[in-house]
Amino acid sequence: MKAVILARVSTEEQKEAGSSLPAQIDRLKTYCQRKGFPIIQSYSFDESAYKTKRDEFDKILDLIGKTKEKIAICFDKVDRLSRNVFDKRVSLLYDKAVAGQIEIHFVSDGQILNDSISAVEKFHFQINLGLAKYFSDAISDNVKRVNELKRRTGEITGRVPIGYKSHKEENKPREVTPDPLRAPLIARAFELYGSGNYSIQTLHILILKEGLIGVNGKPVAHSVFARILTNPFYHGVMQSKGNEYPHVYQPIISEMLFRRCQVILKQRAKAPTKYLAKPFVFRNLLICKNCGCRYTPELHKGRFVYYSCTNSRGICKRVYVNENDLLKPILNDLRALGKLRQREIDMITEDVRKLSESKTLYLTKAITGLREKYDNTQRKIDRLMDLLIDTSITKEDYDKKLKSLKEEQYDLGIQLEDHTKADESYYIAASTVLSLAKRASEIFESSEPEEKNVLLNYLLQNPTVNGKTLGYALRSPFNAILELTKHPSGGD
Repeated sequence: MKAVILARVSTEEQKEAGSSLPAQIDRLKTYCQRKGFPIIQSYSFDESAYKTKRDEFDKILDLIGKTKEKIAICFDKVDRLSRNVFDKRVSLLYDKAVAGQIEIHFVSDGQILNDSISAVEKFHFQINLGLAKYFSDAISDNVKRVNELKRRTGEITGRVPIGYKSHKEENKPREVTPDPLRAPLIARAFELYGSGNYSIQTLHILILKEGLIGVNGKPVAHSVFARILTNPFYHGVMQSKGNEYPHVYQPIISEMLFRRCQVILKQRAKAPTKYLAKPFVFRNLLICKNCGCRYTPELHKGRFVYYSCTNSRGICKRVYVNENDLLKPILNDLRALGKLRQREIDMITEDVRKLSESKTLYLTKAITGLREKYDNTQRKIDRLMDLLIDTSITKEDYDKKLKSLKEEQYDLGIQLEDHTKADESYYIAASTVLSLAKRASEIFESSEPEEKNVLLNYLLQNPTVNGKTLGYALRSPFNAILELTKHPSGGD
């Protein structure tokens, strides 16, 4: 009888111990020589016998099925065949063995399955198979307990997300640090999305242009990028099977910024836009003045863009308006902004300088007040923990009150961040506004549709459409600048 030998390992420990592939193969070859079995094929591979998907083993089964003569299939032990009593491969080979089509030899266990096997030997095989499964289940339970302990102490147990890199030295915990190439791009993605001026699609294109690639060296897919914006790991929290665990690694963004992005994601998910994936100039901007429903874009003849009310309330009659007609009054205002003269620019700059003193005083007082509220909330949280330790309140009441206080603290944190950023960027913002006003028309007309959409979202306030007429106001301070160009103060 000819033989096929199969050696398998599934862990690094097995590779290095007595169950290594070379050790198994040596025992199997020696056994076949002693039995006088010519070896027609030898297989060795790294593959778990506990999982349902076993591609390498399935290839071997296909080869065995094509062999017409009776052969002996030799394993080192029963657990090298499978650790899963429900594995269909086990029943397939077992049925072939008891039918006399093949023989299965377990060398180290001293057991042979064939058509003359007794009831006791069948029971012995089932016991060995059950013990193999029990051993795997016990290992799995231990791994789960170890991983749960790691997560509770802030250590990651799976792959690190894009934006971080992992390094492991022998006998030392795994080091996880921000990736110097990708982390800044991840942070920038959150900051831009948190501004509310970008859709995920537009932002994805922008960040890819700036160089965000995956660990495989390829551009990050849209679906992966969308998951990045919902992953709390970047602000300090891991997720596993619906549970959250604070981790010990350096955050890339603040928790307040992350929460702001989640609010925007929820708001955008509720916004009905028929062509959400396409780059339209007025995408998600226009509201029907008559019924309050959103205006959505459609392509006519493949290149003409028309907008119409969704009429979800059944009030309006559908009227289509060309995108170019909607843009005409806006372009006129943008061109008017470009007529701002140096005298007006100097006057605005001087006003900014005068206002800065009172503004700085206001922001300082506001930030101080917010910090006091934030610290006071933290003291309440600390006292709440003392009450729980003293069993003065139940765990259920503690969790409910803690959630309320944390939400209050998050809101205060967002306000603190907004006030601080406003203080830091005041002068920069003032000069940016003047520069943008001066070049608004030029910038707009040279931009792509998605970039025009971002700019209009920044400039327009409450744009509505009444039939075919666009109504809007420019946001402050562009409305004041526009008014200044209509009523100049004098010569240069």
